Amino acid sequence: MTNYRKSFLLSFVLLQATLCAQNYQAPAFNKYNSSRITEFWQQIDDIFNDPNFNSSNWGVVIKSLETGEYLYKRNEDKLMMPASNLKLFTTSAGLIILGKNYRYRTNLYINGNIEGSVLKGDLVIQGTGDPTISGRFHQDDPYKVFNDWADTLLSRGIEEITGNIIGDDKLFDENGLGEGWSWDNETYWYSASTSAISFNDNCVDVIIRPTEAGKQASLSLQPETRYVTIINKVVTVPKDTPTDIDVYRERGTNIITVFGKISENSEEFRTYSTVNNPTQFSLIVLKDILKKKGIIIRGYATDIDEEGVSLDYTKMKKIFTHYSVPLSEIVRVINKNSQNFYAEQLLKTIGLVKYGFGSIENGVKAVKNLLREMGINSEDMIMADGSGLSRLDLVTPRQIVDLLNYMYKHESFPVFYQTLPVAGVDGSLARRMLRSKAENNVRAKTGYLGGVRSLCGFVHTADNEPIVFSIIVNNYIVPATLADNLQDLVCLRLANFSRK
Repeated sequence: MTNYRKSFLLSFVLLQATLCAQNYQAPAFNKYNSSRITEFWQQIDDIFNDPNFNSSNWGVVIKSLETGEYLYKRNEDKLMMPASNLKLFTTSAGLIILGKNYRYRTNLYINGNIEGSVLKGDLVIQGTGDPTISGRFHQDDPYKVFNDWADTLLSRGIEEITGNIIGDDKLFDENGLGEGWSWDNETYWYSASTSAISFNDNCVDVIIRPTEAGKQASLSLQPETRYVTIINKVVTVPKDTPTDIDVYRERGTNIITVFGKISENSEEFRTYSTVNNPTQFSLIVLKDILKKKGIIIRGYATDIDEEGVSLDYTKMKKIFTHYSVPLSEIVRVINKNSQNFYAEQLLKTIGLVKYGFGSIENGVKAVKNLLREMGINSEDMIMADGSGLSRLDLVTPRQIVDLLNYMYKHESFPVFYQTLPVAGVDGSLARRMLRSKAENNVRAKTGYLGGVRSLCGFVHTADNEPIVFSIIVNNYIVPATLADNLQDLVCLRLANFSRK
C-alpha cells in the first residue's frame, strides 16, 4: 500500500472519530479559557505532519476573532502561491473602494444626426468593463441585453444606421491576459481575456451532440456567430465508450478545433472557448441582433483600435445607458464560482475608478494602498493579476488572515460573508465537509492550481466562537484530494473545538 493511501486511511479514521464526538456535551466554561489551545495546536500539528507532504510547504494561520489569540500557526510569514484565494483581496478592495451598490455603465452614443428613422452616422458603444452582459443574470439568455438595446433604438425611432457600430474600449488597457498565465490554458474559459467591452464572458459555448456510432458528432455554438471558425473533429462512439472532448483555439486567431469522442447515448456536452479580441466579438454579435430586430446597418461593426478614429464625446449625443447588476452580485459570482474573468475585470475597474485608467498595474496599486491603510504590510506581496491564476502571485497566510480579520470588522462584511462558498451547500465547497458540524458552518474561498491548494475563510467552533483561518499548501505531488482531506479535517476540528 502506498504511503499516501495509508495516510488517506488514517485521515479517514481521524475524520470519523471527530464526527462521532460531535454530540458530546461539556459543562459550562469561561469562553476566554486558553488551556485547550496547546492540545488543539498539537492535534493540528499532527495533521500537517502527514508524510505525504514531507516535500511540500504548508502555510497556516488559525486565529480567534473574539479574543485575538492564535490557535495555530505554521510558516505564517512565508510567501506562497495562493491560487484563487487572491480573489479575496480583489473582492474586498472592490467592496470597500467601489461599494456594494456600484454598477457598471455602458453608454450608447450617436455620432451623427437622426433624420426621420435614419441615423446618419455611427452608433458608439463606450464600455467601462461590465463583465455581466451575458445570460448569467438574465435567465440564461445571453442575448437579453442586446435585444433590449435594439428595442430601445427602435423606441427612439431609429430603424437604419448609415455608419458603423464602433466599440470604444479605451478605458481598459490592451493587455487582456494576466502576467504569468500559462499559454496552453489560453483556450479555456478560466483564461478569458479582459476588455472594457465584453459579452458572454468573452467565450463561445460549444455544444456537442451524438449522432450514430462512427459518424461525426453534431456541433452548434452559442452565440451563433460568424466571428469564430469551428473545426469539428468529434466522433460519435458506441454506448459503452466514455465521452472525452477537448477544445483548442489557435493563438491570436478565432479558429477553434473541437476534438475527441462522444458516447452514442450521451446527453449534449457543453464546453467553452475564449475568443480573440472580445470587443470585436461583442460588436459583431450586437450587429447581428440589431439586424434580426429589423434595424438596417449600412456600415461595419468595428473596434475603435481597428477603425483608427478619434471620438469627441462633447459633440455626440448619449441616447441611453445600460447599468449592470450591483457589485454585491458580481462579487458573489467571483467568490462562489471562482470566476476568473469577473475578478480580472473588477481589478481593472478598481484601477479605473481610482486612477482614471483600467490596468492591472493601477488595480494592484489601489489594492496595495488599501492594504497599507488597513495596517497590513503588502511590500513583499506580489499581485500579478486579480484572480490568482498567475503562478507569480505570492502572499503569506498571515496577510490573508489579517485581511479577513479587517473585513470581519468592516461595514461591508455582511455582504462579503454571503459571497463565500458554504461547506456542503454551494459554490466550490458544495461537496466538501458533508454531514459534519462544518457543513453549513465553514464559509471559505477555495484555490487550486497545479501543486497548489488553498482554503481561507471563517468557521464557528462548538462554543460559537468565530474563527478566521488560512490553510495553503504548495508543491505537493500527491493527489489533490489528499490536500483537500487535510484541509477539511482541520475545519472539522475547528467546528468541534471547545474551550470547555
